Amino acid sequence: MNVGLMLALCGCAANIPAGSETAPEHMVSEDGVSVAEETVEAEKISETGTETRTEAEAETETETDIDTDTVRESETKNEPMSLEKSEPVKTMKFVDVFGEEYETVVRDDIPKHEYKNDCFIRNGQLLRYEDESFSSRPGIDVSRHQGRIDWSKVKEQGFEFAFIRIGYRGYGKEGSINLDQRFHENIKGAGEAGIDVGVYFFSQAIDEEEALEEAEFVIETLKGYELELPVVYDPESILDDVARTDDVSGEQFTKNTRVFCDSIREYGYEPMIYSNMLWEAFEFDLGQLTDIPVWYADYEEFPQTPYDFVFWQYSNEGQISGIDGDIDLDIQIVRK
Repeated sequence: MNVGLMLALCGCAANIPAGSETAPEHMVSEDGVSVAEETVEAEKISETGTETRTEAEAETETETDIDTDTVRESETKNEPMSLEKSEPVKTMKFVDVFGEEYETVVRDDIPKHEYKNDCFIRNGQLLRYEDESFSSRPGIDVSRHQGRIDWSKVKEQGFEFAFIRIGYRGYGKEGSINLDQRFHENIKGAGEAGIDVGVYFFSQAIDEEEALEEAEFVIETLKGYELELPVVYDPESILDDVARTDDVSGEQFTKNTRVFCDSIREYGYEPMIYSNMLWEAFEFDLGQLTDIPVWYADYEEFPQTPYDFVFWQYSNEGQISGIDGDIDLDIQIVRK
């Protein structure tokens, strides 16, 4: 989801992958189409790729203030005064794809992953995970930006799954919904090669109504196809241009995600969210989305998130036979 540092940091494909396209595309149309023409794609700077325009201030530990009137009243009654301190606020630091550092609170109400950094094993550009509880399998995510793909060669190199961009909403004023020009070609080719398939939609919805419209587009387009993997919702920020979602709040993004995923689930598909650490810290309210698995994007050596995820997009610079140019590389972590 990322088209390099396209212009929009998904989910999903080297390009915008998962997520955007920034990732799983997310940028200024490579076809030269202007934003006004609305065929403009929001391409993902897939690099995990979404960048938030808001900055969060770090929260610090505080102690419970003791009201002096309460103390006097307690002393008068000769009752023991409780001086309990509030629990320390746990924070963490992380960096974005540009190396800028952030600090955020680690929330106790969001499920954490159980993965161990020393169990992520790299062999050149490929990554795998192995411990007593989990194993992994390799995959990629793609969009039209990868051009024509030789799926048989992809399969021969050991890749077992692919997330394919099904469509995107333009980030211009009109925000038209568009089919990825190579979706049908890619989903058929991957299936014939024996590769498990999931899809992702690069969103620029500004409210729940538009998010529902995106879900309905996906459901209609999937008629006649079977999926082995989830349908991924990939909202992203557009970094190098004015976008229709610039003023959308994290609260609204969370509502949009809820509506899209609920609709997808209602039609029998498994929903999933494409995210990165910036979105988990400052955009999504993950506490309201704990029933939806995450496809996490992060190009650091190890995943920085403390929160649970099932897929990890760990590179947007993969080079594999059968695909020209860079490709997003992913792993699925599977419980044994």
